[in-house]
Amino acid sequence: MPKPDIYLSVIVPAYNEAERLPKTLRRFDEYFAAQPYSYEILVVNDGSRDLTAEVANKMVGEIKNLRLIDRKKNTGKGYSVREGMLAAHGKIRLFADADNATDVSHFDKMRPLFDGGYDVVICSRDPKDAPGAKLVVRQPLWKELLGNLGNLYIQLLAVRGIWDTQCGFKAFRDHAAERIFSLAKVNRWAFDVEALVLARKLNYKIGIVPADWVNDPRTAVRFSSYLNTLWEVFKISRNIRKGKYGL
Repeated sequence: MPKPDIYLSVIVPAYNEAERLPKTLRRFDEYFAAQPYSYEILVVNDGSRDLTAEVANKMVGEIKNLRLIDRKKNTGKGYSVREGMLAAHGKIRLFADADNATDVSHFDKMRPLFDGGYDVVICSRDPKDAPGAKLVVRQPLWKELLGNLGNLYIQLLAVRGIWDTQCGFKAFRDHAAERIFSLAKVNRWAFDVEALVLARKLNYKIGIVPADWVNDPRTAVRFSSYLNTLWEVFKISRNIRKGKYGL
C-alpha cells in the first residue's frame, strides 16, 4: 500500500499531558489551517497514568489529520520520538513538545533551510547558536545554571559547537529521520544529543534557527532528569567509541 503524500509530520511525545495537550493541538490546528502544504500530527502517548490517551483520541474528530499512537508502557521521551519518527509519513518530520514552548510557527524559519538543502534543522534558545534566540519566559535560575553546565559537558563528550542541544523543536528530512532513529538507542532525555551525534557522523547538513522559547512551570523536567541526561550522554559517547551504532 503506497504511503500518503505528506509534506510535514509533527510528532508530539506525551506523558501525563491531558491538561496541556488540547491547547497545543488547537494551536497546531490554527497554524496549519493557513498553510499550503499537507501535514499530519502524531501524538505518541508514553504510557500516561492520566487521561492523555482518552483526550487525544477524543480530539481526533476535532483536529484535522491527527492520529494517536497509544503505548500502554512508559518507556521514555526518546523512545516516543523515535516511534513517531519511524511511523510518520512526512517528507519532513518535526518533533515538538506537548506544551508548545517553542511555538509551531517556528517551522516558518526552518522551511527555507530545508529548501536550501539542509537535512536537519533545529531550534536553539541560545544566541551563540542563532542570533535573535531568546527566553521569553525564563526557567528558574537553578535550571538555567544546570542547563549551562550540562551543555559544557555535552560539548566535551558529544556535540561540540552547539550551545543548546535540548530545545524540543527539531526537524529532519525523511531519509535522515529514518536513518538516525533506526540507529538510535537512547530512550529518555538525551535522545536529542544522540540524534545530533548521529547526524554529524552521517555527514548530514545541520542548520540552526533562533527560538522564542516560553517556559512552562508545569514541565516534567526535574533535577533527576538532568542527572539522567548526563549519564545518557556518557553512554552515547561510549557507544560511539565502541562502534555500537555500526557506522
